Amino acid sequence: MSQISSWSWSIADDLAFYRGAGVHTVGVALRKLDEPGAAGRLAASGLAWSDVIGVGSGRLAEGIALAARLGAPMVVLTTGPAGPVTWEEAADRFAETMAPLVDQAGVAGVGLTLEHTNSLRADVGFVHTLRDAIDLARRIDLGVCVEVNACWGERDLARTIAEGIDRIRLVQVSDYAIGTTSTPDRLVPGDGDIPLERILGQVLAAGYDGAFELELVGPRIDAEGYASAITRGVDRLSELLTDLGA
Repeated sequence: MSQISSWSWSIADDLAFYRGAGVHTVGVALRKLDEPGAAGRLAASGLAWSDVIGVGSGRLAEGIALAARLGAPMVVLTTGPAGPVTWEEAADRFAETMAPLVDQAGVAGVGLTLEHTNSLRADVGFVHTLRDAIDLARRIDLGVCVEVNACWGERDLARTIAEGIDRIRLVQVSDYAIGTTSTPDRLVPGDGDIPLERILGQVLAAGYDGAFELELVGPRIDAEGYASAITRGVDRLSELLTDLGA
């Protein structure tokens, strides 16, 4: 599960919940590392860390160092906004920005993984489809995070997954209710309309053998409460993957 799923909790709250709930593998939210001593507490927790996730490239060097310290295999990032330029110009600028960071990550033994975003979150990134994420990742030599909440309605998704499986490093899972007009406003898997069994089945059929990460965020998760939503989410995602033979 991703620490983003407990967005407003402190590191202490997170660690206490993980112990009680039996959570053993977690994606670190870089924003929580602003707490004094947070990195040390995570390192001493005995948990396994699947990734470090942040937004844009502004704190990427910090994320790489943290991933190396924790033994996390990757840092997940978005592109940041494009501003007034074209998509192609934004991609060129992003490639230039990323070049030294890719080298830094390679020296540290950490992978960099590009996450595509919902088009309503243009402030976070300009790559809004899985297909574009895979194309850009090949150009810059990055991995790709499949954000199911942002790509489930894409054209020819099974083919995109199959042809891009060599780049896919992480799959983030949540649900969505058709008619929702704000983002992020996610649901526990099974509470919404995303055909998760079909999509996760396509990922597995393509040969994926990496992590599936629960990432819940938004007003309906806040209203239910993190403990309840995360517990239900872990149970449902585990059941789904078991049924799919993962």
